[in-house]
Amino acid sequence: MKFLSKLIPILTILLLFNCSGKKDQTDSFDITKSKAKPTEETKASERVDLENKGVGPVTEVVLAAEIDQDLARTGEGVFKQSCVICHKPDVKFIGPAPKGILDRRSPEWVMNMILNPNRMIKDDPLAKDLFMEFNGTPMSNMGLTEEQARAVLEYFRTI
Repeated sequence: MKFLSKLIPILTILLLFNCSGKKDQTDSFDITKSKAKPTEETKASERVDLENKGVGPVTEVVLAAEIDQDLARTGEGVFKQSCVICHKPDVKFIGPAPKGILDRRSPEWVMNMILNPNRMIKDDPLAKDLFMEFNGTPMSNMGLTEEQARAVLEYFRTI
């Protein structure tokens, strides 16, 4: 009898909550509506945006038709000294692979990202998306000069 005296108030409370007049989520379901198809968004590292110049000091870069091999060798040295900790030339690592980067980004964007990654992550939508894609790992500002960044850009043309 004690069991029933405890069970009845519990059942009454449950019944009151169940009949409280709140709509169930299925009440608004319309069987005539079509299912929304999930959209597959392209990853930031695969997205092509050749118009965006980024945020920073570089507003125009003119690339010669021929690669400047001396400048590219200098850039390779800078890359090996400053960038290989997080970037591998042709495979995704901690950061994106630079191989083919100029098929996806403008030269100005690349140089601005090299020169001032903190500002780019703060103010450039694509850089923000890359930051999120790579697990919130910010690119380090290596303190390169504009000339060094230009050399690295020329090296990227060779890989």
